[in-house]
Amino acid sequence: MNVLASMVKRYKSTNLIIQILIGIVLGILVGLFVPDFVDFTSLMGSLFVGALKAIAPMLVFILVLSAISTREYGNGTKKLRKVIILYLIGTFLASVCAVIASFLFPTTLHLQISNSVSITPPASISIVFKDLIFKMVDNPVNALVTGNYIGILTWAIAAGIALKSSSKEAKKILIDLNESVVKVVRFIVRLAPFGIFGLVSDSVKTAGVESMANYIQLLFVLVGTMLFITFIINPLMVFMVTRKNPYPLVWVCIKHSAIYAFFTRSSAANIPVNMALCSKINVDKELYGVSIPLGATINMAGAAVTIAILALAAVHTLGLNITFTQALLLSFLAAFAACGASGVAGGSLLLVPLACSLFGINDDIAMQVVGVGFIIGVIQDSVETALNSSTDVLFSAICSDTEVDISRV
Repeated sequence: MNVLASMVKRYKSTNLIIQILIGIVLGILVGLFVPDFVDFTSLMGSLFVGALKAIAPMLVFILVLSAISTREYGNGTKKLRKVIILYLIGTFLASVCAVIASFLFPTTLHLQISNSVSITPPASISIVFKDLIFKMVDNPVNALVTGNYIGILTWAIAAGIALKSSSKEAKKILIDLNESVVKVVRFIVRLAPFGIFGLVSDSVKTAGVESMANYIQLLFVLVGTMLFITFIINPLMVFMVTRKNPYPLVWVCIKHSAIYAFFTRSSAANIPVNMALCSKINVDKELYGVSIPLGATINMAGAAVTIAILALAAVHTLGLNITFTQALLLSFLAAFAACGASGVAGGSLLLVPLACSLFGINDDIAMQVVGVGFIIGVIQDSVETALNSSTDVLFSAICSDTEVDISRV
């Protein structure tokens, strides 16, 4: 028993990224050289995807419900409202860029698609809206059971607004419930190395090493889009607000915030770093004291990119004919969903089924896409967090009433 406890303790203390990398390498080796063993290893991948599929509907419902009903947005001053507007615009523009990138560089994935699965693409934008409306008014219990994420999102928003004026005790229960669900998600994510090991071994056995090339292409599209946001979209937004050369401030945010966030892979963990940086460059303390913690929860440009690109990768894999106008609907949904991304590593991945449901893609296929996301998440999640966290400082700085001085760092 002591040996088992020691092994569990050591596993929990080892860096998750290292464990995932080991899982990927072992999965490739088993798929190539011990294919007869894949029937067993693929079971771990199926269990991992099944666990994600089980927790995702509840996670989305509780996250959105808790966020809307309990979140406070500060003292309502003009400068804080300006930062919030920039957060929301930046997240939406990121999702639009992700949709464009997906159409320019369509990526297909190796997924296990049953012959009985029949998915008919929407014939027109009006049909998309019609399906959307009927999914919104689905029975809330049925929405949770069947994985109707549009319905889950709708009822979570409605319940969150209704509970906005509830007592502090009731809100405390919601916060505790949210923390409990996030703990369950963290536990499942800690098992990701085993799931990824099974998924990679099965993929390599059935589709060969070539299947890994699709993962690499998907990763390039994701990271490339996030870099475009970092070096083109964000500087343009800064220039529109300040009418000054944005790149010195952008570089300071990358150097003193993004690099730290890349390795911590947590916007919440990077809050002290960002607040210290804001203090150094003379951002208004009254502003960054609220905008930085708030940005760690609602400023999610990187998450919007991840959600949109992975959802459209599923669309391309299934060969669905989706017009660009229809895909733009995804931009709104991805931007909104990104604001509810959980605070755990890979939290944005669990919102991919919400985006997939917009095009009638069922939970089984969507969760396989989530599994692919965890495979490339070693890099994707790090870059995503770096973009999210550094943008918090960037937008706070340009909205400050005080004169920002980047020469102090």
